[in-house]
Amino acid sequence: MTTVDAAPAVTPTVGAFLRHRRTWIVLAAVLVLGALLVLAIQGTARGPGAPLAPDNPGAAGSKALVEVLRDRGVTVSEARSLGAALDAASSSATVLLYDEYGILDEARLSELAGAAERLVVVEPGFTALETLAPGVRFAGAASGPLDDVDCDLGPAERAGSLSDGQRLVTVDDVAADDGWQGCFRDGDFGFAVANGPGPGGADLTIVGATTVFTNETITRAGNAALAVGLTGASDELVWYLPGPGDADAADAPTLGELTPGWVSPVMVLAIVVVVAAGIWQGRRFGPLVVERLPVHVPAGETSEGRARLYARSASRTHALDQLRIGTIRRIARMLRLPRSADVDQVTDAAARATGRDGASVHRLLASALPAGDRELVELSNELARLESEVARTLDPRAGNDPRAASDTDPTGRRP
Repeated sequence: MTTVDAAPAVTPTVGAFLRHRRTWIVLAAVLVLGALLVLAIQGTARGPGAPLAPDNPGAAGSKALVEVLRDRGVTVSEARSLGAALDAASSSATVLLYDEYGILDEARLSELAGAAERLVVVEPGFTALETLAPGVRFAGAASGPLDDVDCDLGPAERAGSLSDGQRLVTVDDVAADDGWQGCFRDGDFGFAVANGPGPGGADLTIVGATTVFTNETITRAGNAALAVGLTGASDELVWYLPGPGDADAADAPTLGELTPGWVSPVMVLAIVVVVAAGIWQGRRFGPLVVERLPVHVPAGETSEGRARLYARSASRTHALDQLRIGTIRRIARMLRLPRSADVDQVTDAAARATGRDGASVHRLLASALPAGDRELVELSNELARLESEVARTLDPRAGNDPRAASDTDPTGRRP
């Protein structure tokens, strides 16, 4: 008996793996590239720190001013909460307030103004102006650089001029009578700076824009002189940028107040439409009806269908293995071999029954590998022909020549 080496195990290659999953790989690549693009855009658009932060070296920060103040002997400390700012203000320190998002309410603004002796408010909001300087109003943007000081405020006089990019305020007669004055006049439109007494008697200065303090524009015109003069008036400076913790949770708007009025009806309508569509297109209500349907699928059709699926996914070896398993089982059953019979025993029995060479039968049932679809079809036909020959040898009407089956096709029909 001729011995044949066992067929080596064949696993999918990397190329086959990538081809089978190329859709998911492309989707994952698109998602990763999109995330990287978003991160790149955010990193480019966002500066290294918060606007006007004392430790921000970016264009919108104020680190340059802070470093100059520290070189002049001014102690600069950053307050991250209203409590810290109030504690620092009680020690005769100058307080700089920049409430970018209008977090502080009237009560907190009044409390801060009452505790500070000198308060510099940069680009105040409507609530801050109404609370700290009732007679001072917004007046738009300046038309260009300003050099008309028009006040007796020392830092403004030393500055002499301001660069463009300023925001203006007006001072009405009531505020002027209370001691408020405007500096850096822009014709009849307003002033870039206003100075006067605060609600608690503090020396309050309002600067309409952050342009005077930012790293990008502080060196233009007299911006630096005004910024240093206002913030370096005492030995200590408290730099206060309110955060979310300083907001009053009781006064925070609800989600319903923040959304437009049409959102809630549209959401209710959308929910109703989804439920109605689900009822319309979904399973009908009521008990399930069990009905036994006569379904019969021939085993040959099942095997061929699976083989086509394997061939379509380029799993030729897997498809051929499934065909071989079925053929070996049927041949073993026809030849009355025990279930424990291995492939070699089935091969020897089939070779003896059909008169074929044992090596060729073993190659067909175990070791032959298809290199393409054509080879797969040929091997599949050979398996069917071998099974047909075995069955013919056991048929008493088939005569004595076991090779007669080779003249028929896999379906048993003669050409």
